[in-house]
Amino acid sequence: MAEITAALVKELRDKTGAGMMDCKRALGDTGGDLEAAVDWLRKKGLAAAAKKAGRVAAEGLIGVATADKAGAVVEVNSETDFVARNELFQNFVRAVAGLAVAAERDVEALKSASFAGNGKTVESELTDLIGRIGENLVLRRVTRLAVARGHVASYVHNLVSPGLGKIGVLVALESTAGEDVLAPLGRQLAMHVAAANPQYLDVSSVPAAALDRERAVLRDQAGTTGKSADIVEKMVEGRLRKFYEESVLLDQVFVIDGDSRVAKVVEAAAKSAGAPIKIAGFVRFALGEGIDRPTSDFAAEVGAQLNS
Repeated sequence: MAEITAALVKELRDKTGAGMMDCKRALGDTGGDLEAAVDWLRKKGLAAAAKKAGRVAAEGLIGVATADKAGAVVEVNSETDFVARNELFQNFVRAVAGLAVAAERDVEALKSASFAGNGKTVESELTDLIGRIGENLVLRRVTRLAVARGHVASYVHNLVSPGLGKIGVLVALESTAGEDVLAPLGRQLAMHVAAANPQYLDVSSVPAAALDRERAVLRDQAGTTGKSADIVEKMVEGRLRKFYEESVLLDQVFVIDGDSRVAKVVEAAAKSAGAPIKIAGFVRFALGEGIDRPTSDFAAEVGAQLNS
């Protein structure tokens, strides 16, 4: 048996692109035989997964799940939109969303969670899936909302399969009101969030830095009018209200009726239910947002798949 040195591990890693611990395990299981270790990694799908890891994954699915006054939304990316129609991929995203509901976890903790009782972690299941599908796949992000009393509503836009789509929204309502009130209200609010894309829940949650930046832009715009400094400041504050109406959920016009402010809609529902209702939080995931996508044509994408 050949000695498994750091240099041998590095050579195998350079040759396959697999992780260091996977390389050590492969060499250990093959008695230090480098070529046998390469085959071992290939059979496990680890070499293929590592080679694909550098490729941009901006497609895929948003998965949403709710259970027992909690909800979770996850994003799992792939290289092409074709994968979103793959049943294996859909089942994986749906299962990961279900795991995310069960406990508060960040992405790394979710990757380490046991997957569907099959003895694998979420990360190892994802690695196997990369080998089977042939694309780079990435568990990108996860958020969970929960309330002690109330309801967590969900909405999926551009639905591909139950709980899976291109935009996923959760809205958490704190209240003692019944489900017959909270469930339809929550769903309408979630639909509103999907359409209006608010950035903040209320005015008090807007970061000071964001307000300072907005004021600076508005002040520069108002300064070109030639008005006096005090008039300019009044113009800035007036235009800042427009910023709130566009960015703050409670100040937005409710897209369902096109007239009422969201805050008034919630107040009316609370009055009708005879119990206070509070939006405790919301989250909106849109597939691929914030990912730099390389420009390519369809023929290039197909060619890349054929050559992978």
